[in-house]
Amino acid sequence: MIVADHLTKRYGTRTAVSDVSFTVPPGRVTGFLGPNGAGKSTTMRMIVGLDRPTAGSVSVNGTPYGRLAAPLTEVGVLLDAKAVHTGRSARNHLRVMAATHGIDRRRVDEVIDLTGLASVADKRAGGFSLGMGQRLGIAAALLGDPHTLILDEPVNGLDPEGVRWVREFVRHLAAEGRTVLLSSHLMSEMAQTADHVIVLGRGAVLADAPLKDLVRSWTSETVLVRSPDLARLVDVLSPTGVTATLDAPGVASLTGASAADIGDIAARHGIPLHELTPRNGSLEDAYLALTDDAIEYKTKELA
Repeated sequence: MIVADHLTKRYGTRTAVSDVSFTVPPGRVTGFLGPNGAGKSTTMRMIVGLDRPTAGSVSVNGTPYGRLAAPLTEVGVLLDAKAVHTGRSARNHLRVMAATHGIDRRRVDEVIDLTGLASVADKRAGGFSLGMGQRLGIAAALLGDPHTLILDEPVNGLDPEGVRWVREFVRHLAAEGRTVLLSSHLMSEMAQTADHVIVLGRGAVLADAPLKDLVRSWTSETVLVRSPDLARLVDVLSPTGVTATLDAPGVASLTGASAADIGDIAARHGIPLHELTPRNGSLEDAYLALTDDAIEYKTKELA
């Protein structure tokens, strides 16, 4: 279990993390989300002792990371897959790490096989592609068979097979009762992986809720409608509070009524429908709505 208690981190006059508190319990995958500059990386660095909090505290299984007797066997961490000696082979990189904790070399071979590195294990890590570097970083995080995993953008650069493997593997670890904190900017992947999400914005917690509850609270159901008489359909629906967004000629997204109600009204007025598809809100929709005022680096919309 990871417990952050009123964490604050300042760099001079800039506050990167402000009074952040949350708990990441075992047995579920907790997604850690937020725009660039939101404070996610700083928070994860404080969890593993790479940054010291200006105020507040954070512990892993009741102990600050810096006081863990054998941290590799307690916490597996992937914060920067490039943090390797580029002249060493993947196997030797892992063996050096294992030696610091008395981990048997057989475990090195196990995580190499587990992460799909067997064919490149004896090649220099400096020549690895982004995806293979990520696999090595994941292997290093798994080396001590830890009860807690903290993974920052673990699927970055992975091919579809690797992405699916990470998704299924972290869910398997959570099902075993382990603690998993997973950060990613890929909303579609997070939606398939996380059970619970913590969202940061401008250094503060914006949301801490089960994924389904977050989506339900920050999105509304829309109904995709395709009709050769769309304008008249919108006219008869307007008095009922339905709003329409035109997607293409003859196609609109409607909010404010269910697909069944829209279909019934269209039938009463003799308006033909070629498509009537309800669409639930997505994690991406909820995330963008939640963080709209907290985006520090916002791009300009196209005209």
